[in-house]
Amino acid sequence: MRGFPHTRAGTAAAVTCLLALLAAQLVFSVRGESQSWDEGDHIFAGYRSWTHGDFGLNPEHPPLVKLIATVPLLPLTLRIPSLQNRNFKIEGFLAGRDFVFGNDADLILFRTRMAAMVFTLALALLGFLAAREMFGAGAGLFALALLVFEPNLLAHGALVTTDVGLTCCLFAAVYAFYRYAKAPSVWRLAVTGVAAGLTLAAKHTGLLVLPILAVLAAAECFWNRRAALRLAAALVVVGGIAVVELWSFYGFRYQARPAGLQMNPPLARLSQGLKPRQARIITSLARWRVLPESYLYGLADVLDVADSSRSYVFGKVYPHGVWFYFPAAFAIKSTLGFLALLLLAVAAMATRRLTGFREMLFLTIPPAFYLLVAMTSGLNIGARHILPLYAFMAVPAAGAARAFSRQDRRWGYAVAALLVFHAVSSARCFPTYLAYANELWGGPSNTCRYLTDSNTDWAQQLQATARYLEQRGVKDCWFAYFAQTVVPLGSHGIPCRPLPTISSLWLGEVEVVPAAIDGPVLVSAGTLSGYETGPGALNPYDGFQKLRPTAVIQHGVFVYYGHFEIPLAAALTHDYQARQLLAAGKLEPALAEAQAAVAAEPDSVRVQVTLGDVWRSMNRPDEASAAYRKALDLAKTVEPEFQKSWIPLLQRRLDARSAP
Repeated sequence: MRGFPHTRAGTAAAVTCLLALLAAQLVFSVRGESQSWDEGDHIFAGYRSWTHGDFGLNPEHPPLVKLIATVPLLPLTLRIPSLQNRNFKIEGFLAGRDFVFGNDADLILFRTRMAAMVFTLALALLGFLAAREMFGAGAGLFALALLVFEPNLLAHGALVTTDVGLTCCLFAAVYAFYRYAKAPSVWRLAVTGVAAGLTLAAKHTGLLVLPILAVLAAAECFWNRRAALRLAAALVVVGGIAVVELWSFYGFRYQARPAGLQMNPPLARLSQGLKPRQARIITSLARWRVLPESYLYGLADVLDVADSSRSYVFGKVYPHGVWFYFPAAFAIKSTLGFLALLLLAVAAMATRRLTGFREMLFLTIPPAFYLLVAMTSGLNIGARHILPLYAFMAVPAAGAARAFSRQDRRWGYAVAALLVFHAVSSARCFPTYLAYANELWGGPSNTCRYLTDSNTDWAQQLQATARYLEQRGVKDCWFAYFAQTVVPLGSHGIPCRPLPTISSLWLGEVEVVPAAIDGPVLVSAGTLSGYETGPGALNPYDGFQKLRPTAVIQHGVFVYYGHFEIPLAAALTHDYQARQLLAAGKLEPALAEAQAAVAAEPDSVRVQVTLGDVWRSMNRPDEASAAYRKALDLAKTVEPEFQKSWIPLLQRRLDARSAP
């Protein structure tokens, strides 16, 4: 390809420079970001796995990335929070917070993030090697450049999370299998098995590596039918190596936890929330001990979450997953240069400028299969879940760029311009790559209008928020922050009083707030969207959506000045206190808090149910029934799609009252 070095030394120098540039972008971007939502949980879980052999914290993710990320912590002397046998998720998040912020948080985050970055650098190098082998050295460098400036890869490439680790390992497994199919050998088969095992150990979605390799083997058989028996045997060997390797990451031990510690809740109880067929599979695998308990536990949790997850796309909250979420996220969060190069790749394949039957199969089947599964999964929480698409698609895009530029010098200028556009568009978002959106959608400042969660607001803005408040001399404020209980506001010197969010209500750290407050009020994009609470009247901060913020910090924290009514937020804090008092058997104080909640927001199902429960505990059935009937009516009439889960509970409460 014109413009790229063709000597071995020149190619090596270019690869080294591009990888160094990738590392520099990752380092300087994450140094300005606070801990993201999942990182504390991952870090403490990885550290406990090393030091205690405990795989019961954060079982929803296999150990690979967590173990690699926490290796640099092992020489340190750290304060370890004691465990309290809470629900496994609450334990993981709160103990993870106490671990990170009970020590030198900056040191822990920097060390673990730098270790996690190895997967991003390895992925970029693998992209270069695959493209070079398939389409030549120029294509290899072009693919590497695409990955170096890919904003979604940069957004997650140095976080202690599992998405880039999965992407790297899955790409490695497919590339290794491609090399085996092209020139079979025992060594290449073993490498494929090891890469597949790493994929299983990176994330539960890594299970898809096995059907992907099976589909690729089937496609290969159409091209070479005589290889069918050999490929079938190869898949058995790969699967066997992968499963044994997965067990090795759990120390070849079935039990998730050491020293008599138990999972909370037990796997059998957690599986009760699954669909019957899913539950049968999980319990059968556990009974036969086919896979480690922690792995099966996490798989059950992932399936449960996927079945109950909401979606937010194009500014609308849906009570369930929607099939178009990931295509929409891909269109919004991919650079226009990258999308144009993908179209060029399609044109190159259609016009046979890009040839190689095997190469096309291995580059198109995995991303197509992965996207299809993602579209039907129901778990719509971020473009990071389709990160493997970018790795696979960068290679044919590079091959097409090479094919067209070799044909005509003008095409060389065109593809170079698209690569520059890709890089510039990405760089304009530095250092806040998480909020990237391309120019067609208005750039990162408008991402929150279309997507939420890890697409825009993943708890990364606290450093910038602290600077904003300090520069303006703000000493008193309110903050409804997406992850305020997982990442303490005070750890960054933010003087705001917390407003209730789903995370604070879930994790049990709630302070009573008044029904009216004065600004400045800060609301993060994830909270403002209503993605977790539900839309309209179910969103405590819905009124802020209609206001123009005074400022927006790092595309994800909105600042408002003025006087604001927040009755539902106040009601939820009273409701939480009522629930705590009721659980402690303090009925009179619980009644006072429940009544305060209803007074603040009488049209909330949650607070009416709590009031009914308090009345019932006080042996006041008539008052309890009145509250339950009110709650049932609200569940059926106020955003009913988002409140239908209340109806069976309320029917049982009322039926119990009317039973003889």
